Amino acid sequence: MARPIPSPELPPIERLKEIMHLLRAPGGCPWDAEQTHESLTKHLIEEAYEVAEAIESGVREDIVDELGDLLLQPVFHAEIASETGAFDLDDIARAIGEKLIRRHPHVFGDSVADDPDAVLTQWEEIKATEKPGGEVGTKRYFKTANEGLPSLMAAQKLQKKAAKVGFDWPELEPVVAKIHEELGEVEEALEAGENKELGDEIGDLLFAVVNLARKTGNEAELLLHRTNRKFVCRFHEVEKEILRAGGSLEDATLEEMDHAWEVAKMKERGVEKEG
Repeated sequence: MARPIPSPELPPIERLKEIMHLLRAPGGCPWDAEQTHESLTKHLIEEAYEVAEAIESGVREDIVDELGDLLLQPVFHAEIASETGAFDLDDIARAIGEKLIRRHPHVFGDSVADDPDAVLTQWEEIKATEKPGGEVGTKRYFKTANEGLPSLMAAQKLQKKAAKVGFDWPELEPVVAKIHEELGEVEEALEAGENKELGDEIGDLLFAVVNLARKTGNEAELLLHRTNRKFVCRFHEVEKEILRAGGSLEDATLEEMDHAWEVAKMKERGVEKEG
């Protein structure tokens, strides 16, 4: 039996909550009903990435659509939690509202923070006093390695936090030198044939490259995301080039694919110049 559709006259967020409630209720959607906080975690991460991609595209409709998908996630989690009385969406909104007031004393109090760096420093100081330990410096500076984040993003956050206490190179030259050093150690591990050591050295190299991204004002996670997308676009052109020549990917030689790849790069550069 069809459920009544919640009235469009409701405030949009209230209507969304009611829709989610009906989806989870008996007789609703079997997929929605079986979800848990744990099963939804991957969807939360995926939706955040899709929002980032939509923002990069600059297409209003895509941004609104993907932000809606992301908004659904806390509503979904709140509905699951409300079924056991753990918390609901109002609890979430109340908590973040109080946190924003507490961590912006330069707006809602007498503190002074005249630039973004001062705001971030103050934010971290207040955050430190809110956690177990009570005062800045009474606990370990790094509590975790940000395991809940994608690794490139976590590495950049760790480096940024370390930089706040001066553990950072002031110039780019030693950053680039470190990349060369780590690459040399990768080559040595390759020659030694030690897989575990090689893996460790590749990890160190990746960490050093993330540092270069950070020091040049880039987000390593987004850079790799864009490169992944560029790779797919170029490979699509490789496939088209080979098919135009009467071949197939399965039968093409590496030399033929390399040639098609260079053709794809030239086309891409031509489009960039025209744009």
